[in-house]
Amino acid sequence: MTLEVEDLRIEIGGRPVVDGLSFAVPDGARLGLIGESGSGKSLTALAVLGLLPDAASATGSVRWNGREILGIPDRDLARLRGDEIGMVFQEPQTALNPIRTVGRQIGEPARIHRGASKREAATLAVELARLVALPDPERIVSRYPHQLSGGQRQRVALAMALACEPDLLIADEPTTALDVTIQAEMLELMMGLTAERGMSLVFVTHDLAVLARVATDAVVLERGRAVERGPVKRLLTAPEHPVTQGLLRDATATLWRAG
Repeated sequence: MTLEVEDLRIEIGGRPVVDGLSFAVPDGARLGLIGESGSGKSLTALAVLGLLPDAASATGSVRWNGREILGIPDRDLARLRGDEIGMVFQEPQTALNPIRTVGRQIGEPARIHRGASKREAATLAVELARLVALPDPERIVSRYPHQLSGGQRQRVALAMALACEPDLLIADEPTTALDVTIQAEMLELMMGLTAERGMSLVFVTHDLAVLARVATDAVVLERGRAVERGPVKRLLTAPEHPVTQGLLRDATATLWRAG
């Protein structure tokens, strides 16, 4: 399964926020989209899944396994979301339903896309809670999002994204709100699970040090344009564009403070 984005353009109120972006994610690849706030990286991820805000419009091409999915009816995209393509958002507090137990929400994709029964979904929820290392999974599935810590909620969001064993996982700044220790645990968990399941990964972040843990290649964005791309190792050792150089300085400063 391959994701191919070609000449993607996104406008909000007639103003271009992503301008002619192209990249590909081959089967099993791990690509990072990195840039400062306002660079268009999160909007790009949302455009892939047809989740742009109403005020935004997108043109160009987004092909999933050879099929054009940009602009197709939402009901068709809904069949892909959570099934073939999973997504983990930056803030799970807003992505999770506050009045449903986390177990019900973890199992819901399997009910929607795979026709699982309530019993099967409940069993799967416990299995996935254990897979993402939630404590006491048999009990935690009966809790509500507000009863969990930020790190635990993000693990719930990851479990939901994995429920139907998707071929591609899109993670939009999934560790930004977490402290350094929990962030490291989440990154290690995400890397292990994507590798174990053979999933492709698109990882959106502003932090080059974080990206180095999970991606092999990256596209650096500035004001909606790709200004540099290549292996993450090269970007860390010999960045060419001033934006990438700035991201490297920020990453180095963060590591120095953490150390």
